[in-house]
Amino acid sequence: MNLVKVFTFNPFYENTIVLSNENKECIIFDPGCYDRKEENELKSYIGNNKLRPVKLINTHGHVDHVFGNAFIYDTYGLKPELHKDELQVLRTAPAISNAYGVPFPAPSPEPEKFIEDGDEIPFGDMTLKAILCPGHSPASLCFYIERHSVLIGGDVLFRDSIGRTDLPGGDHDTLLKMIKTRVYTLPDDTIVYPGHGPETTVGYEKKNNPFVRM
Repeated sequence: MNLVKVFTFNPFYENTIVLSNENKECIIFDPGCYDRKEENELKSYIGNNKLRPVKLINTHGHVDHVFGNAFIYDTYGLKPELHKDELQVLRTAPAISNAYGVPFPAPSPEPEKFIEDGDEIPFGDMTLKAILCPGHSPASLCFYIERHSVLIGGDVLFRDSIGRTDLPGGDHDTLLKMIKTRVYTLPDDTIVYPGHGPETTVGYEKKNNPFVRM
């Protein structure tokens, strides 16, 4: 069983992440499963590894990261958790998706709990620390797991790139500042699992990222 399992789903090639602990619990981040095949792939992984989903977390509310929220709720009874300032983004996701010409599978359930900057989420032998990193969206969150030197990064930082900032609520200068002050201050060996593309490390991006170097 992997600590982190990444699935690439939907027409936007989004990374859905399953984080597991020693108790066979798991957190599902950004379920982007769009059709029955992708839903079954995610469900099969969870079932085959005898995992018990305990949380559904959205790093932010963009369409490609929330396509599967309704499926996760229907299957496991979990409602999404995200920053409160992403709620409007989540609520408008179906209209935005339809505008892209990608019919939205089913509306997301409303969150009952929000995650704030600095919140610490106990999860088995590890703790997830929420790091607010706006710029790609109004209130994107990253989640740092110090014990395993892992960052669940959403669409903040990619390998050799950064999240786009031309969508509503985005701001280029803010994103660069957040990366420099909130991500690049983590240890260089921190493995970053982004919302799109391959994993990377903080140290690699500090040296090589053409948009923001240190």
